[in-house]
Amino acid sequence: MTTTISNSKLSASIKHAGAELISIKDNQNKEYIWEGNPDFWGKHSPVLFPIVGTLKNNTYTINGKEYELPRHGFARDMEFELIEKTDNKTVFSLKSSDETLKKYPFEFELQLIYTLNEDSLSLEYNIINVGKEKMPFSIGAHPAIALPKNFEDYAFQFEKEENLKYYLLENDLISSKTKILEAKDKIVPLNYELFKNDALIFKSLESKSLTILENSKPYIRVDFEDFPSLGLWTKENAAFVCIEPWLGYSDTDENSGDLYQKEGILVLDENKNFTAKFTITIL
Repeated sequence: MTTTISNSKLSASIKHAGAELISIKDNQNKEYIWEGNPDFWGKHSPVLFPIVGTLKNNTYTINGKEYELPRHGFARDMEFELIEKTDNKTVFSLKSSDETLKKYPFEFELQLIYTLNEDSLSLEYNIINVGKEKMPFSIGAHPAIALPKNFEDYAFQFEKEENLKYYLLENDLISSKTKILEAKDKIVPLNYELFKNDALIFKSLESKSLTILENSKPYIRVDFEDFPSLGLWTKENAAFVCIEPWLGYSDTDENSGDLYQKEGILVLDENKNFTAKFTITIL
């Protein structure tokens, strides 16, 4: 099942499965979200919760008890409930259940709030701890931006001049190895070679927005003020690039396994909520 919201300039469609954004179109019917071709990557913009990335041995412990979680958690594979809908806004909800408690022993509600405003779509995450103990979690986005021209026609333009240090993945975990992404005047031309070792993982950035240029002209901007970390990723020969604002990231080999002690983890007090928002703007 799919729900669509619209305004005079844009429309956005969201699947109830995973509350996943599958389309942003302008009023000329131009599509800005990756089509989800499974030959490359069969998703569009999944939510990453209650972890981002991969756990060491896909396991973690809470109070000495071991649990298993797949890469990026389970929310992206679950059915959300539509709890609010207007012309330009929609709210989806996922609540903890017997199924989730087996994998993640915390009572929660996760809301995804999509809002269209002029040329932009914002996605706000609202995480509510409805349980009786502190809840460790991560939340992240994974939108795949469609690149209809040749991949080399595109470039990243970072908001600020900065040292673009990223971490390399080894066996899906973050290693201690780093590289510098070379930028000239804040611009990094795209090519598939950049992603030959998988995603580029920035634990922290001064930039809080990233613009994709198409033949040197602004195409799309992603603003992520609430997110300290960022992933950039594509697949070889695929016509998309993912700009992924994160609160959290994969384990390292040094992780103890205790989720409360995981690097980058957030901890939410009982009966409290946490919100974070990012925005995609068509330029």
